[in-house]
Amino acid sequence: MNKGEYYMGNTEKRRPRKHRKRRMQRHKRSVLAVSAVVLLLFAVVSANSISLRSKEEYYQGQEMELEQQIKEEKARAEEIEELREYVGTDQYVEDVAREKLGLIHENEIILKEK
Repeated sequence: MNKGEYYMGNTEKRRPRKHRKRRMQRHKRSVLAVSAVVLLLFAVVSANSISLRSKEEYYQGQEMELEQQIKEEKARAEEIEELREYVGTDQYVEDVAREKLGLIHENEIILKEK
């Protein structure tokens, strides 16, 4: 042994083991941290997925309601068109004169209930 050198004995052999052990602990911590982040991301994505599914169901229900309303409005538009055509006929004029004004044709007989 030279002057200034110290005998380390078994410590030289242990030192690399300590480094390996520290490295393994750091590696385990890193893996654990990454796993925690991945798990957290999975939880967030799952929660958003559930929320999106419920919104999708709500919007599908709304879509069905609106389609039903469209059908009803188309049927109503047809009725209005038929009524518009009927109002322009002589039959409509006769019906209104009979119901509202009480007019009758010359050869008609009115029977009243007692």
